[in-house]
Amino acid sequence: MRNTPQQNAVQIMLDFADLTGLGASSQPPGRYLWTDAFAVCNYLSLFRVAKDRSWLDLALQLVDQVHCILGRHRADDMRSGWISGLSDEEGRLHPTRGGLRIGKGMNERSPAEPFDEHREWDRDGQYFHYLTKWMHALRCVGSVTGERIYTEWALELAKTAHARFSYAPAWGGPKRLFWKMSIDLSRPLVPSMGQHDPLDGLVTYSELQAAMGGFERLASSDLQTEITDMSGICRSMEWVTDDPLGIGGLLFETSRIAQLIMRGVFSDVKLLGEVLEAGLRGLESISVSRRLEEPPGYRLPFRELGLSIGLKAASRLSDWALLHPALFGQRNLFTGHAEALASYLPLAEKIESFWLDEGNRTVANWSEHRGINMVMLATSLTPGEFMTV
Repeated sequence: MRNTPQQNAVQIMLDFADLTGLGASSQPPGRYLWTDAFAVCNYLSLFRVAKDRSWLDLALQLVDQVHCILGRHRADDMRSGWISGLSDEEGRLHPTRGGLRIGKGMNERSPAEPFDEHREWDRDGQYFHYLTKWMHALRCVGSVTGERIYTEWALELAKTAHARFSYAPAWGGPKRLFWKMSIDLSRPLVPSMGQHDPLDGLVTYSELQAAMGGFERLASSDLQTEITDMSGICRSMEWVTDDPLGIGGLLFETSRIAQLIMRGVFSDVKLLGEVLEAGLRGLESISVSRRLEEPPGYRLPFRELGLSIGLKAASRLSDWALLHPALFGQRNLFTGHAEALASYLPLAEKIESFWLDEGNRTVANWSEHRGINMVMLATSLTPGEFMTV
């Protein structure tokens, strides 16, 4: 008998815990920020569905490990302690104030070392788009537990990330974002800007701002300045991409923007339309290229699974438009795109089925990125908590 999506997700996330040092695992903890952000949301989703406290315990343990490992300097670094420079006691109270390391295998490039594009992918540092994923995960933990501290940590991370990654170019114009920063956030390691980083930042900041609406508002928890900065950067951006992970990210952002509009905390309907249109153009490029027909050895699972997650997130847009027709402009943004989007939704199940097949997971492209492939497959199978704002 074929397993249900939830059963498959349960086994994947149990295997992930054993592989990376969670729960009763005898393995030493191995943390990687992007992977762990998805994993936290997966454990929360399973807790919501199964009402089994052990899933929540795994999520909370994972948060603690991420902060205590990726919030501190590496074991092979001359520096030690919290990367924020705070004392041990203060660092535990504010574990995200200095940002969080990526968790790469190699230490960061020294200031005197020449840039090597190939090796840079394997070096540590901080990525803005990894930090925003962790902000989202912390907000989800705060929502499930009802404990404000997780959202406060997310807000502190947002403040730090924005202050260090954003800059005003010397030639003028809107602010920009560095793509990769050093572990201590003192210098850029890759000065170019990620294509979708400003969008991710804008939506994530808005999500956190909305989350704090349920608590007593403090001046330190307000992100309006950061939101204004990100809005300015977004006005000059082109969103279209042919990368499956990037397309999935665009579709995921349309879902979050729509939810925030329905909550009355986001008003840029024009941006929603632009992002949705870009996502559909990307889907068309995927269809034309037929890259999802290639053998497993020529495919990158986590990038395809990002597309699957985005498709599942965007699948709810038409229903929301029918329920709230007045919120999305005089010409409902989803009316013209609903049919086109619907034609691509079966791709999500196709991608899941392909990577659930054990025969397709024998290739190096699966094993070399096993952790991230596992958790993103589980997210696609049970995306509930990850897709909420």
